[in-house]
Amino acid sequence: MWRRMAIYRLLHQAQSVFDPDLVAVMGRAYEEVVKTLCLDAGDPLRELIAREVIALTKAGERDPARLKVLTIQALQN
Repeated sequence: MWRRMAIYRLLHQAQSVFDPDLVAVMGRAYEEVVKTLCLDAGDPLRELIAREVIALTKAGERDPARLKVLTIQALQN
């Protein structure tokens, strides 16, 4: 199921090939970052978060908790 969250939209647009379990991991990490930062549905920061989660995953990170921490750290820099 493709929800209209930025991460799923970007993965679909880029035609990125990730295994379904990994897509679920990225989705969880993305949702946790958004929840932690208390972002509204239309906040443009959501797309930046999605891009960062995807980039970290492409670089080899697979742990959703670590993806969350690294994404938040990247946003602070």
